[in-house]
Amino acid sequence: MTTGTKRSSEGLDNRRRRLLFRSWHRGIRETDLIMGGFADAHIETLTDAELDDYEGLIEVPDADLLSWVTGEQPVPSEYDTPLFRRMRAFHFRTDRHP
Repeated sequence: MTTGTKRSSEGLDNRRRRLLFRSWHRGIRETDLIMGGFADAHIETLTDAELDDYEGLIEVPDADLLSWVTGEQPVPSEYDTPLFRRMRAFHFRTDRHP
C-alpha cells in the first residue's frame, strides 16, 4: 500500500521522520492529504516551535481538523497558530491547481 507521500524521509532527523509518517497515516484520506501534503512540502524547513505546533495538530481528531481546515467550524484559539493558518492556506492556493 502506498502512503501518498512524494517526499523521502532520507536526510530528516528522527522527529521530522516520525511527523512525516504520521502525517500520511492519520486515519481518513482527507486528513492524510491535508497533513501529508503540507509535510511533504514543508517538514524539512519547520522551526522547532513550528514542529511543536505541528505535533499538536497531529493529535487533533480527524473530523475536527477537517472541519477547521474547511472552515465548517471555528478553530479553537490554542490551535489557531500561524502554522495552522499556513497549512490551511497551502491547500487553498489557486496556483497549485491547473
